Amino acid sequence: MFKNHIKVAWRNLIKDKTNTSLNIIGLSVAFGVAILLGMAALYQLSFDNFHENGSSIYKIIRTQQTPKGPEAGTVQPAPLAPALEAEVPGVKRITRYLQDGTLAFHNDNEVDMDIVWVDKDFFSMFSFPISNGNEKEPLNGISSVVLTKKAADKLFGSTDVIGKTLNLLVNGTQKPFTVSAITDDIVPQSTLEFEIAARFESHWDYFDNREEWDSQYHDVYVELDKGVTASGFENSTTSFVDLHYKESIDILKRDGASPDSNGRFMDLKLVPMVDVHFTSLKNGTIQISRSMPYLILGVAFLILFIACVNYINMSIAKSAKRLKEIGMRKTLGAQKKQLFLQFWSESLFVFLVSISIGVLLSLVFLNEFKTMFNTHISVEMLLKPMVILGLLGLVLIISMFVGGYPAMLMSRLGTIQSLKGKLESTGSNKVRDILMVFQFGIAILLIIGTLVLWGQIEYMRNKDLGYDKEQVVSFPLNGKRNSNDVVDLLKDELQGNPDIISVSGADSNLGLGKDGSRSHSKVGFEYKGRAVITNFLVIDHDYIKTLGLEVVAGRDFVSAADSLGVVINESMAKELGEEDPLTAQLEIEDGVYYPVLGVIKDYNFNDLDRAIEPITFFMSREWGLTYAYAKVAPQNMANSYDALERTWNKLEPNATFLGSFLDENVDRTFRSEKTTAKMITSGSLIAIVLSCMGLFAMSLLIVSQRTKEIGIRKVVGASVTSITYILTKDFLKLVLFAFLIASPIAWYVMKKWLQNYAYRIDLSIWFFIGAGALAIIIALLTIGTRTIKAARANPVKSLRTE
Repeated sequence: MFKNHIKVAWRNLIKDKTNTSLNIIGLSVAFGVAILLGMAALYQLSFDNFHENGSSIYKIIRTQQTPKGPEAGTVQPAPLAPALEAEVPGVKRITRYLQDGTLAFHNDNEVDMDIVWVDKDFFSMFSFPISNGNEKEPLNGISSVVLTKKAADKLFGSTDVIGKTLNLLVNGTQKPFTVSAITDDIVPQSTLEFEIAARFESHWDYFDNREEWDSQYHDVYVELDKGVTASGFENSTTSFVDLHYKESIDILKRDGASPDSNGRFMDLKLVPMVDVHFTSLKNGTIQISRSMPYLILGVAFLILFIACVNYINMSIAKSAKRLKEIGMRKTLGAQKKQLFLQFWSESLFVFLVSISIGVLLSLVFLNEFKTMFNTHISVEMLLKPMVILGLLGLVLIISMFVGGYPAMLMSRLGTIQSLKGKLESTGSNKVRDILMVFQFGIAILLIIGTLVLWGQIEYMRNKDLGYDKEQVVSFPLNGKRNSNDVVDLLKDELQGNPDIISVSGADSNLGLGKDGSRSHSKVGFEYKGRAVITNFLVIDHDYIKTLGLEVVAGRDFVSAADSLGVVINESMAKELGEEDPLTAQLEIEDGVYYPVLGVIKDYNFNDLDRAIEPITFFMSREWGLTYAYAKVAPQNMANSYDALERTWNKLEPNATFLGSFLDENVDRTFRSEKTTAKMITSGSLIAIVLSCMGLFAMSLLIVSQRTKEIGIRKVVGASVTSITYILTKDFLKLVLFAFLIASPIAWYVMKKWLQNYAYRIDLSIWFFIGAGALAIIIALLTIGTRTIKAARANPVKSLRTE
């Protein structure tokens, strides 16, 4: 019986090559794209899922109520972790975590590496497998370090290095450390990344800050005891917070902050480890959002949905051609169940062929997909037995619903009705129309989303940020020399080069450089009886000139002698509330007052999803610089870049030059938006192509069903234009109806998305008009060729057709 079903299914599919080919091509493309998108989404959702104790590990976030509203921060003071472990019950393990860069030395080898400064419980908490060395307590000694396999190979040329000594550059001084263990390389799905792990107590900032509760510069992760819940632990920290942050809470109350709904001014909150990758601190609140991977899954589902709608519509439309076959089968005793299995087996065959081709397509285009969407998916993810079984299960489920509906519709037809070759099409036409409205509605929704996304990206890319981003190159000062000395040497070496206009430095980058590092510093101090918080930037005295920042009052730093003064931006001037901000004296250090030398025009030193905040510029050779900036002449940018690289390699021959223009840095800050836009754009194109394939197939079938009608209309004098209009108007009505449904949905979704940005485009009506016009034009082009051909056909041939 099953063999017969397969044989008949094959014959029927081969007989109708056009529809079969369109169905298989559409479904294969949909499956291939959905597999790639699904792998990318699952990769994102798998972040930090590999830790054995992950369900009980949390990141600590401190929240507080300020006069301006709620604030939240991840950085904590050095005494928090040991005090929390000693005073609050429920802590099983705890570790501080400070990411940094360092130079590692062994013999003549000098390597720039990513280092984390952590407590001794770090490797007991997190699942970074120790492959060699002390597995139980790899960081038991203060001078112990753990290297990844890749780091050991780079520095020593081998992983058999347990007990060997290396030197690390700590605050400008080389200090010896001993390799106690080797761990496997960090998997891409890890939020915590490092090449070297060292004890937190060995960090140069530790001893000065080990008792300072107002110096916050690192993260804290805690593992709770079995049975202790996150909410329970948060409640148990209230008295701890009230004790250790009493002075800060009193200042918040004094300055007019309002308590939260629980009457609290400050709290410690826990974010589960599996949520850390998806956590952002916007508008002073903790926001956990997996919208990106779910959006990817949503696009994959919509593409599959469109392909399935095509299959259903074409199956229903061509069912009229098989009415006599159904009647004959019923006359010969076929039961509904047998007819259902026959028609469903045809669908199953099509779906099995399509998923096979789809898997092959996903493997062929895997590398291109990884490059385009910056993901680390692999063939191994697809070839896992559970994934293969899941795909087969998905095919069975989809074929049961998608292929089952037309099969059920045809198997329920009466014998007499089938033999007459007449099908009551009202109900099936309604289903077809509804599905086509959904289909084009999805395509229009994706088109609007694409237009708005790229509009916002172009706005962010071209917005005047208040500084020169096209002519300035930044690069990390990752060498072994003192950073201030390196900037001075760069100035001396490049002074005679006409392509280099100026050179300076600062302790943070603008945008996201090639090294991938980002940092921001804030400082709080008392000013006329109230607390003031400002972003704090340590700079070289040529920084403002190099970036082309506009001085609106007072003056810029002239030389290193101005280190006893500060320069502020307009937002900081407003924060001080002085009629003349140049009269202000800021007590940034206890008992030391810094006069305001000048005020610069506000500029966007943060990402564009955040409003401009107060910032204060400060000069000090005691505080190191981390990035150099060079303004180059516009006529010869390529030669200027090469000159910078040559000079850097001369001064720091063992440190990699990682220079990039600031406009490139800014572009990197909205990499996720560009990836999303690419995915939505790709999804839109595929959705349009699939919708057009379905529309084209439907027009073929409907024109063939109305052949006699076309002939009669031509005989009685109907023009080609009027016949074409009659054949296309119903389809265009459906597209227009889809537009009316999709537009308000798209408006609501994109309006909510744009609210994430402090600087954003207006949601213009032209985005919607453009999407609707594009959908109508595409629909007309798809069905126009076939309908015009049918309208121009010889009516004699049409009337002879049975």
